[in-house]
Amino acid sequence: MPQIEVVLFQEDDKTVPLLEWLNRLPKKARAKCVAALHRLELLGHELRRPEADYLRDDIYELRVRLRSINYRILYFFHGRTAAVVSHGIVKEREVPPRHIDEAVIRKNRFARDPWKHTFNPKDMENGST
Repeated sequence: MPQIEVVLFQEDDKTVPLLEWLNRLPKKARAKCVAALHRLELLGHELRRPEADYLRDDIYELRVRLRSINYRILYFFHGRTAAVVSHGIVKEREVPPRHIDEAVIRKNRFARDPWKHTFNPKDMENGST
């Protein structure tokens, strides 16, 4: 089932955790992470290791490595047609449980009100964020 919509999670205050994280990364790392998001969009539920992996509680990770640094982008599926990206981290040995817990909380908030928690790039163009 390829071709899935990749949605960025937006907090109540309109901040987008993934965008804030990506903006702090070095240019090459950011480019590799964006490429991983495009792969998720293309392959959706079919994306597997080494590019993606299941963590727990319906939370998955995109796996990006640049030199000796491991970048992880946590996401969850909303139905069969959308992958919602919670946030990104720089990982050491394993994804810390608190980051998975944070993604689970965002998944539950998104399920209650998808429209409120879906980032719309047009909001940035209009100066709303």
